[in-house]
Amino acid sequence: MSDTRLREFLPFHRPYMGEEEINEVIDTLRSGWLTMGPKTARLEEKFAASLGAGHAVAVNSCTAALHLALECLGVGPGDEVITSPYTFSATAAAIMYCGAKPVFADTEADYPNIDPAAVQRAITERTKAIIPVHFAGGPCDMDALMELGASCGAAVIEDAAHALPSRYKGRRIGTIGPATCFSLYAGKNITTGEGGMIATDSAELADQLRIRRLHGISRDAWKRYTAEGSWYYEVSERGFKYNMTDINAAIGLHQLDRLEAFHTRRVEIVALYDALLADTPGVLCPRPSSYGESSWHLYVVRIDGGAVSVDRNSVIEMMKQDNIGTSVHFIPLHLHSFYQERLGVTENDFPNSRSLYEAAISLPLFPTMSNDDVRAVVASLGRIMAENRR
Repeated sequence: MSDTRLREFLPFHRPYMGEEEINEVIDTLRSGWLTMGPKTARLEEKFAASLGAGHAVAVNSCTAALHLALECLGVGPGDEVITSPYTFSATAAAIMYCGAKPVFADTEADYPNIDPAAVQRAITERTKAIIPVHFAGGPCDMDALMELGASCGAAVIEDAAHALPSRYKGRRIGTIGPATCFSLYAGKNITTGEGGMIATDSAELADQLRIRRLHGISRDAWKRYTAEGSWYYEVSERGFKYNMTDINAAIGLHQLDRLEAFHTRRVEIVALYDALLADTPGVLCPRPSSYGESSWHLYVVRIDGGAVSVDRNSVIEMMKQDNIGTSVHFIPLHLHSFYQERLGVTENDFPNSRSLYEAAISLPLFPTMSNDDVRAVVASLGRIMAENRR
């Protein structure tokens, strides 16, 4: 047995639920109002206020958020949307839901965010939108991307699934482009279980998002079941079933209150990882974004194959034997057969994304981790590196 093996399994992520969240859900169940209603509206108000955004529109996933934002900003069949291949499948899938074509632009050579120079090369007369992905919460170069969008008439829709509460040059992500899409999935920095949010300063866009998230009917359609509502409704747009429920929103109301404390603890854990791993041969720690403060949704190290004789996949298995859970974010989209067949890309395209991915391991990072947990992760990784030095 390894001398670095933990007695109990340390997961890659563990969500925190306090008594406040539990009691709010119980109150929702007892209220009889289970689907979208007053608590969803409260969460939207609190979320917008926390960002300093004009409006926040709650939906049932970040995937839904991206799809609605694209639809409401006019993306449709025949259009192209530029995004990074270094992302989860949902980013490209949302583009395809609109009948549009994802066009990939590679990441920077040493950082997993989209390279504005690659975006510029990918622009055509069909480009209708650009979706930068703030990987792990590190902000993209938004000034350059907004300038590129303006130059070709393309909306810049931010995939901020990882980026709560990131800042770009002092500004909160969610207050820059016309629409910013957040994830509130169970594994994110705060959660509603399943859920997403779209932030915008445009009242007109917010109205369209609210109409289309619930079958294309009135943005206050849920009120027809209240004493102030009416049975009459009218479908005015093509819509979807993307609304959040009050059960989910009940969790989010208190998770949002915890966001700053959660973030403070994440920053502490990252600083401890950085200090303990600084002199570990074969381990490259993540560098901070050049453009602002990360949410530190993920702590992604990379294995330096020039320093050790073990590959990333083997390291993951060895850490699992030490009872430590890890993950990989993400398998770039151009390496998946579906996108190769549908988009005509090959595994040799976008070499920066592939190189970053092939070395990457996401280490455990969640607010209730103890410092001893962090030390145990580092001890396991350090032992593996020491035993496999070239």
